[in-house]
Amino acid sequence: MVDRLAVLLERFSVSAEVFHAGALCGINTLEAEPGVGQLHLVQRGPLEVFHGATSLRIDAPSLLLYPRAMTHRFVSDEVRGAEMACANVRFEGGAQNPISAALPDVVCLPLENLHGAQDVLPLLFEEAFTQRCGRTALVNRLFEVVMIQVLRQLMETGEVKGGLLAGLSHPRLRNALVAMHEAPAKEWTLDELARVAGMSRSVFATQFRDALGTTPGQYLQGWRVGLAQQALRHGKPLKVVAADVGYGSEAALSRAFKAHSGLSPRAWKRQAEAAI
Repeated sequence: MVDRLAVLLERFSVSAEVFHAGALCGINTLEAEPGVGQLHLVQRGPLEVFHGATSLRIDAPSLLLYPRAMTHRFVSDEVRGAEMACANVRFEGGAQNPISAALPDVVCLPLENLHGAQDVLPLLFEEAFTQRCGRTALVNRLFEVVMIQVLRQLMETGEVKGGLLAGLSHPRLRNALVAMHEAPAKEWTLDELARVAGMSRSVFATQFRDALGTTPGQYLQGWRVGLAQQALRHGKPLKVVAADVGYGSEAALSRAFKAHSGLSPRAWKRQAEAAI
């Protein structure tokens, strides 16, 4: 089986930084911070969580992921509180990160259902709740491991019904998606992508649109532009970027870039730099 996450995580990294470990008592509000999500691991509740007009009641040990900035409020017992370990999560590229964009606004999973985490979670909680040399660095890495396990679980269970993760859950479409991710500069045709997926041209096109809400050509353009944005943030010259992502000239990249984002590459870069 192809590794559906390898190129995504290599190109668009995910990092975590622990900011709380221990009891959380009474009412606590986490204000949305642009470009920052949160991953909360509830070892012991009960806990009620409010976000927008909805709420969640957590009684069993659970994972709560907000991949994008969202204000949320915790309500727990004023004396005993809820035992939690919490980390800020940053997806490289922010809103343009394809992983972040593919996730639901909120993910809540019982910890016992998180496949593969049974060895990681006890160590994470042990390190998070004690003061030992290297604690923060180790807990941050363990949170990142849990984040990968969440992504793997969402793909393998097909719990996300639309978008990139839904496509990567599909037993055939995922082969075409990984091929585009691994070789964005290749001149992919619909016939070639259908062949990689092991499907007829018409069935592939229909199922791709149904699963991802876009055509294969539009998806490939978006992937290439996302890679171009990342390269521009890292200071690569536009001419080099154009060749790297499959466009024969700066002009060709600029046309695709503006069609996808509404801005030219240079205007987008100025805007991105001003937002830092």
